[in-house]
Amino acid sequence: MRDLIASGSEKLLGLAHSLDWLGPLVVRLFFGYFWLETGWAKLHNLDGFTARFVGWEIPFPAFSAAASAWVEFIGGALIMLGLFTRLTAIPMIVNMIVAIALVVIKNVHGFDDLIELDEFVYILIFFWLLMAGPGKVSLDTLINRWLGIRLV
Repeated sequence: MRDLIASGSEKLLGLAHSLDWLGPLVVRLFFGYFWLETGWAKLHNLDGFTARFVGWEIPFPAFSAAASAWVEFIGGALIMLGLFTRLTAIPMIVNMIVAIALVVIKNVHGFDDLIELDEFVYILIFFWLLMAGPGKVSLDTLINRWLGIRLV
């Protein structure tokens, strides 16, 4: 019985291992598209987005709103492509930290509130992309192979 369980487990784990490229790809495509879409919407209503920045008393609201929208739009596209993924994660994290520090922190009254913020979850996903990279199915991986860069 033990050998049967071990054999079955080995086959399932082998299958999961052979599909380890799928998780990062799916996360990148959907998460990247989310940011591409939100950035696009903000860019196409930049006056309204800037007005929100004015209401939140964010310094240099026109510049800050445009910068935030472009970071989301370009960052989302790059994450979907798996191009400069680790580098892209940094301004995306900064964007979320700024959102927390200047806007949503006003509604945080404890650690539980902080953990439940969408922005905090986004930071964790960007951090994962920063640390783990885009996965095997990405332009980063193709470029690394072309350049002869081997990552273990």
